[in-house]
Amino acid sequence: MALDPLQALQAASRPMARPPALQSLLIAGATGLLGAELVHRLGGGGGYARVGVLAGQPLREGLRGIQPVVVPGDRPPAEWPRLPVDIGIVAFDPPRLHHGRERALWAADPAQLLAIATWLRACGAHTLAVVQPHDAGRLPDALKRGLANLDEHALAGLGFERLLLFRAARKPTDLVRGLLPGLAHWMLSSLRFMVPATDRPVRAIKVAELLDEALRIAPPGVHVAAPEVVWAASQQDARAVAARWLLGEAPDGSDAPRPARDAWKSP
Repeated sequence: MALDPLQALQAASRPMARPPALQSLLIAGATGLLGAELVHRLGGGGGYARVGVLAGQPLREGLRGIQPVVVPGDRPPAEWPRLPVDIGIVAFDPPRLHHGRERALWAADPAQLLAIATWLRACGAHTLAVVQPHDAGRLPDALKRGLANLDEHALAGLGFERLLLFRAARKPTDLVRGLLPGLAHWMLSSLRFMVPATDRPVRAIKVAELLDEALRIAPPGVHVAAPEVVWAASQQDARAVAARWLLGEAPDGSDAPRPARDAWKSP
């Protein structure tokens, strides 16, 4: 069948559907092992128009694909200049002493959480994720008691479309009854001290994967990743864990039974 030239011209003149606009992402507290994994995961072709990291001073060596955002560290966040941001991430992990570059990055202080979140909201951020270190031993003193305090309620009141709160990972505890089973469980649990730190179940890269998947699929609202959820992401496929946590979906894509789905909801 011959092609009508008029139809061809009309088809060529129709406006093409535009792909969804890429969003900008800013990481506050890109220090420590967790911050490095977040930068690597989200900045390495993560599908964002721009990925920036807060820095207290200019960086001598650049980060590939990452845009440093220098802010006056001696002034409160309310006095920082505004810049367009769609998604903000606040990570708590102390800088590593042997990484000189991390000394120039802005290290998140728990006392500034509300202030930095308010600044991100004023910059136009519609999504905020607060991530604790995957290793509870590296938590700042202000976070060892958890973030279930007035700061979380204040964060929820800032007007973010999506608020994601990631707890420090913790393996679910098994309830052991009886004297002999309890003694056996205690003897076997002592073997965990023989496992090197690098071989422990929870790794920062898995926390970064869970956050990456959550940013893609999280619906509007406040979502808290309980320690058991973060730990499960280190043992299973992070995409399946995120879908079960945020959407109530089973790993095969079907709806999970109601009791199992409720178990994934954070308190």
